[in-house]
Amino acid sequence: MPRIMIKGGVWRNTEDEILKAAVMKYGKNQWSRIASLLHRKSAKQCKARWYEWLDPSIKKTEWSREEEEKLLHLAKLMPTQWRTIAPIIGRTAAQCLEHYEFLLDKAAQRDNEEETTDDPRKLKPGEIDPNPETKPARPDPIDMDEDELEMLSEARARLANTQGKKAKRKAREKQLEEARYLLVLLPVHNLEISSTLIHDSEKEGRDRKKDKQHLKRKKESDLPSAILQTSGVSEFTKKRSKLVLPAPQISDAELQEVVKVGQASEIARQTAEESGITNSASSTLLSEYNVTNNSIALRTPRTPASQDRILQEAQNLMALTNVDTPLKGGLNTPLHESDFSGVTPQRQVVQTPNTVLSTPFRTPSNGTEGLTPRSGTTPKPTS
Repeated sequence: MPRIMIKGGVWRNTEDEILKAAVMKYGKNQWSRIASLLHRKSAKQCKARWYEWLDPSIKKTEWSREEEEKLLHLAKLMPTQWRTIAPIIGRTAAQCLEHYEFLLDKAAQRDNEEETTDDPRKLKPGEIDPNPETKPARPDPIDMDEDELEMLSEARARLANTQGKKAKRKAREKQLEEARYLLVLLPVHNLEISSTLIHDSEKEGRDRKKDKQHLKRKKESDLPSAILQTSGVSEFTKKRSKLVLPAPQISDAELQEVVKVGQASEIARQTAEESGITNSASSTLLSEYNVTNNSIALRTPRTPASQDRILQEAQNLMALTNVDTPLKGGLNTPLHESDFSGVTPQRQVVQTPNTVLSTPFRTPSNGTEGLTPRSGTTPKPTS
């Protein structure tokens, strides 16, 4: 009974490398010829493997938050249309479907308040992967089967064969074209050689005379080099220019005046303290400038708590998927606030609150927070 070979199954590293080399040689339109190099794969499987995993333009990095929001938003607008959603996000259709199911499972676990480590999408022992084209390749074993070794040697021989009938004919035509070109150039080359052998003494003498005159004029006009040669200095010595600084904004006399005013204020304050005058007017006018008030800094208010939009969208999609028939009547399925205004989801920009605008005209002081200093204010009437 002949052996029946069912094409398909897990892709191996050897098959991936053969497929890459075949695509480089035959292009992305001859999948039947590419599949003839792989005994266990069909043309449709080779094409799916290239466009779902091996294509260099496929993005295999971690999903960002923006991509997840866009995926859930587009799945809400175009449910089950993964071939349409995939190019908008920049991923493959299989990647979009797999991550969409992962987000729904994550939302279901959050609703049930249970964290399970077992992923239901992983294959159990004995199960066959229905989509092996979207999975990483299995490493090659050390001892390969005879069928795999034969397939590898045949593919290596076919891919290394660049001297087919067409290639030989192209090489022969190229050699004939080069020989024809050389025949055309040969007379011109012979004429150039013969012209160089003829020696014209009169022309050479005229050229030498012109060169001497040119050097003479150059020496007469080049005075700096002549000065250097006569003085023996190798290079010019450039004198360093004087450092020019801008004029000061405050002069020394003004600084001395500020110091004198400060000293006079300090002497007046000490005199008032020694004489026992401690009213509000003297304390306001003669304040101490040496010590800065230890003002209590205002705390930055917390930003408002933002909700997880990805989780809300996943819960909405789960609720719409599991909705009962409308013939039963009753209320609609409760959903979170959603957005249908455009193709892309609305972005929520979190801004740091402005403390200056939130508390205008409030200056901290020693004893109170966010109030005008108490010294110098009009006292309230006592009843």
